[in-house]
Amino acid sequence: MSVIELANPSRFLALSGRALPWLAAATVLAFVVGIIQISFAPDDYQQGATVKIMFIHVPAAWLSIFGWLLMSTAALGTLVWRHPLADVAAKAAAPIGSAFTLMCLVTGSLWGRPMWGTYWVWDARLTSVLVLFLMYLGVLALWRTIEDPTQAARAAAVLTLVGAINVPIIKFSVDWWNTLHQPASVLRLGGSTIHPAILVPLIVMAIAFTLLFLTLHLAAMRNEIMRRRVRSMMMLQAAASSES
Repeated sequence: MSVIELANPSRFLALSGRALPWLAAATVLAFVVGIIQISFAPDDYQQGATVKIMFIHVPAAWLSIFGWLLMSTAALGTLVWRHPLADVAAKAAAPIGSAFTLMCLVTGSLWGRPMWGTYWVWDARLTSVLVLFLMYLGVLALWRTIEDPTQAARAAAVLTLVGAINVPIIKFSVDWWNTLHQPASVLRLGGSTIHPAILVPLIVMAIAFTLLFLTLHLAAMRNEIMRRRVRSMMMLQAAASSES
């Protein structure tokens, strides 16, 4: 089924309704496998058991960026291709992406306290992720303050595309500036520097959190479509009552 065919909200609702139970089941299964593997993962020789914060922090960091990239793609769909579900996808992704970004900041602070001796430093990586979180809040504010969905979608799309400039800054900040944050250790040229006993559960947890993101996103898109249908029906009823 093509993206054009999915532009029909009724067809999307039918397809997503069939996919959601399978996605939810796969999410639960991935988390069960990941948690079991984490329980057998060894402590780090320097960080001890604190290293296991990685299994939440790293997937949350990846998904915070993934959420904004998803919203940026949807923004292009709104402004360029006029896809009828693009703004629905963007609106549904914003609160989920902001939640993962907040999770990234909180777990990073908890991890930084025993490692760096402080919960927060204003280095490039941490500051750029904080800016990402504030931009998520800005997009959410636009959706709430502009009543007309079409105008809200365009304004949010413009802000999203402008904010996409921050994504490469987050990614390459540890390479461009001298920061406390460690450089990439999973996705890097030459292969990962993490031992397989830690890397495998990390990848499983990343898959589990990604499945969770997709499950929540599909459910939120379905809710938004139905909310808009209810809004349209209420407006039609109000117009009919005013004419009578």
